[in-house]
Amino acid sequence: MKTLKNAVMVFAVFTLLLGVVYPVAVTAVAQLAFPHQANGDLIVENGAIVGSELVGQNFTGPQYFHGRPSVIDYNSTTSSGSNLGPTNQKLIDEVSQRIHEIKQEEGLNSSATVPSDMVLSSASGLEPYISLDSAMIQVPRIATARGINEAEVVKIVNENEEHSIGSSTTVVNVLKLNLALNNLK
Repeated sequence: MKTLKNAVMVFAVFTLLLGVVYPVAVTAVAQLAFPHQANGDLIVENGAIVGSELVGQNFTGPQYFHGRPSVIDYNSTTSSGSNLGPTNQKLIDEVSQRIHEIKQEEGLNSSATVPSDMVLSSASGLEPYISLDSAMIQVPRIATARGINEAEVVKIVNENEEHSIGSSTTVVNVLKLNLALNNLK
């Protein structure tokens, strides 16, 4: 009986410590030290939340930068990739179709190279970043659709460049780019 009592006491103490005290302490430290990150890296414009820096959104109009393809249609209630292997015919057909569509939409010639992140979905389906190359390919279309100089769009891209952690790859956040475009005067 004493062993059972000790087991229950240990269980209760560890439940209190690890189930209540520790999470409250970590949350408090995070809120004090990193409030923006602790709350989901939310982007607020005019008092309204427009998205998170960490979750991709679907932008389809010609006046916007387009992000990576998403097999879950950017549904943030789930996160998933296609799990199709590189020799899977369905994936090969999808990528070929995307390359064709991007070349048409961006006015590229048939021999132009399309960056892989424009045709391959991310593992999460919610990737908020595209490569600098992917952004630059879209500049002429966006400038034309908005009736502005390409140099203005390139300037916005350059102002929003970020470097991937542990990589030399330069990326840009699609939501931030599109918000910057919308805020052009």
